Amino acid sequence: MTDTLISFFTETLAGLPKELIIFIISMVPILELRGGIVAASLLGVSITKAIPICIIGNIIPIPFIMMFIKPIFEWLKKTKLFKGLVEKIEKKSLEKSDKIQKYEFLGLLLFVGIPLPGTGAWTGSLIAVLLDIKPKRAVLPIFLGLLLATTIMCIVSYFIPWLIKTM
Repeated sequence: MTDTLISFFTETLAGLPKELIIFIISMVPILELRGGIVAASLLGVSITKAIPICIIGNIIPIPFIMMFIKPIFEWLKKTKLFKGLVEKIEKKSLEKSDKIQKYEFLGLLLFVGIPLPGTGAWTGSLIAVLLDIKPKRAVLPIFLGLLLATTIMCIVSYFIPWLIKTM
């Protein structure tokens, strides 16, 4: 699914500078930084350019999620059209929250940092808000998780392909 989304965004955004494409991909839920790093590698963007662009792209939505998602969700739950969707998103997010709740800092860091489907800074921020973890306590593990995800995705997207080519 991630490959399909990356293809969709790279085709849709064709003609834009590669750096802007990976920045936008890094801001999108589900794809986030991991998708941005993969797209950067596929588009031939150097790792030194890709890392800061993807990190910044993935960080930008976090404060907005942490500050505004709860009131937005409360407002949307009052509408017939969005109530079911919001409740589904909350339920899905909270299903993944047991380790975060138990280990808070380390749980949040690993949840954001280990690139698995349904994890990342968006969901980590949402879970932190739904669990009433104060932003001051959530921001550092989320950021460190982004650095961990960056490291893992750079190894997968840049180092392993380079290693295979040089063998």
